[in-house]
Amino acid sequence: MSVRTQSSEQPAEAVHRAGFACFVGRPNAGKSTLTNALVGQKVAITSNRPQTTRHTVRGIVHRPDAQLILVDTPGLHKPRTLLGERLNDVVRTTWAEVDVIGFCLPADQKIGPGDRFIAKELAGIKKTPKVAIVTKTDLVDSKALAEQLIAIDQLGKELGIEWAEIVPVSAVGSKQVDLLADLLIPLLPEGPALYPEGDLTDEPEQVMVAELIREAALEGVRDELPHSIAVVVEEMLPREDRPADRPLLDIHANVYIERPSQKGIIIGPKGKRLKEVGIKSRKHIEALLGTPVFLDLHVKVAKDWQRDPKQLRRLGF
Repeated sequence: MSVRTQSSEQPAEAVHRAGFACFVGRPNAGKSTLTNALVGQKVAITSNRPQTTRHTVRGIVHRPDAQLILVDTPGLHKPRTLLGERLNDVVRTTWAEVDVIGFCLPADQKIGPGDRFIAKELAGIKKTPKVAIVTKTDLVDSKALAEQLIAIDQLGKELGIEWAEIVPVSAVGSKQVDLLADLLIPLLPEGPALYPEGDLTDEPEQVMVAELIREAALEGVRDELPHSIAVVVEEMLPREDRPADRPLLDIHANVYIERPSQKGIIIGPKGKRLKEVGIKSRKHIEALLGTPVFLDLHVKVAKDWQRDPKQLRRLGF
């Protein structure tokens, strides 16, 4: 494990680096939370339900000497449906195109078959530097953390992966998050910034709005529903006849589920649940877009959409 010392390089020679990093790990390993902590704003959807990130959400970390663009891929897993297979293809394509890969392993769970499955895949990607990131360190004591660090070091040796770094972080307590950025940046190629200063993500606003609605719809829903929800924003239009100092954005969105029986779960008794979803997501959407929003939500059934290529395309997968 390398010992880091301050560089004696003169600031005059400082180079600018810019490039892409992606976080991988089994579902619910803390990838989205880490992306949000690094960027400092909510850009990737986080939920304690595994498998919630479906789009490659990019978060952008701006620094005077560097720009780190984070690509958050879906968790790699053994696919059961056509959607699962497509998600895994997305993951592999992304890995081959980024400058550095961060492999997230939660501190509070022993390395399991899911982690090994991903590590074996990573071992096959030779050229890209890999950083092992131990997430959720706030949940364990120092002895358990030390054991996990040793286990990750061993896993690398076993599979022939040379970790560029092994870094423990807690995104929740913001512990070591800046250090992680400091370690990822030197692994990026030299070059000018790839995105304008103010950008935090290059996801189209409509996609981000759909993700925020989907996140609110997932919360508190029984375990059988996470994969069955898709959200499509049909239109986002500024309301006409509003004074300039009191704008209002009308957003019409459909929440799709797979079976009529799931409709009641999402809508809730007397529409209470859907109303909560609207209130919660509207708050986040207004914060994201910086404008008051009127949100119109409808629940629709798209039968077995996860297994139907035509519907998958229509729902943006």
